[in-house]
Amino acid sequence: MTKAITLDSLMPYFGCIALIMAGSLFFPQILSADYLLQQLQIAAFLGLLATGATIVILLGHIDLSVPWVLTGAAIISTALVGSGDPILSAIAIPAALLFGAFIGIINGVGVAILRIPSMVWTLAVNSILLGLAVLNTGGFNPKGEASPLMVGMASGNLFSIPLGFLLWMAIAACLAFFLLRTPFGRYLRSIGYNEKATFLSGVSTPSVIFVAFAIAGMCSALGGVLLAGYANQAYQSMGDPFLLPTIAAVVVGGTSILGGRGSLFGTIGGVLFITLLTSILSVMQISDAWRNMIFGFVILAMLLFQTLRKGLHNE
Repeated sequence: MTKAITLDSLMPYFGCIALIMAGSLFFPQILSADYLLQQLQIAAFLGLLATGATIVILLGHIDLSVPWVLTGAAIISTALVGSGDPILSAIAIPAALLFGAFIGIINGVGVAILRIPSMVWTLAVNSILLGLAVLNTGGFNPKGEASPLMVGMASGNLFSIPLGFLLWMAIAACLAFFLLRTPFGRYLRSIGYNEKATFLSGVSTPSVIFVAFAIAGMCSALGGVLLAGYANQAYQSMGDPFLLPTIAAVVVGGTSILGGRGSLFGTIGGVLFITLLTSILSVMQISDAWRNMIFGFVILAMLLFQTLRKGLHNE
């Protein structure tokens, strides 16, 4: 599918409007510009993660190493800044992005070369990163601080629009161009539909998988850098709350969990929907347990909807 805008990708935007209208009946401040701009700022963190996750899911794979790629990048960037060395501080963000790309390539090796299911391999990588972080910090919160650039990226604004949101939109636009206008995008979707047939047609499928996982790793790392800038520090397990919402945002945005079909336009809508839903549930003082259950139900509902639509289309 080469269309960026489909009914599936539009649904989360309709959902956002419904959430805002319904929420405003109980909390009128939801309609204020300050509240909505704050939601865009918060959405940027999840948006970067979901953007990378979409690339991998279009392959028909999944990346469960997101939490500790995010946390690892935050620890690396804040540690370099906290070292007090101007040179190390200057390379803090590039080092974090290289870390994300490196882990992404490791994920690609496991999936494309060793042929281990992505769910198992990336979960194992996530566990290894957790162990390495605990060994490095002794189980305590890591030392370090965010640089002014990291703080500005996460909390600054341009003409009242959060810089984090603008950065997310710029990255999403660049990746959308590659998905829609370059051979990489066609190969990515073809692998999602049928990897074996794509390989037999002459495409270097391992290379595409490497690049896709590397992009996802860099997006997760950048999300970690922004979160560290927002909190002005890194802390243990800061990425753990983001795994389920990341997958939920991609699925709600209409991307097929089986690969081959979906768009970043839909993912953006899914991120905004999940962010608004989370905010409204927080305002209503819904517990984390119920919030996770609601995310699970949302994912299941969208999967059922996609399955029914596919069945009706095939008929």
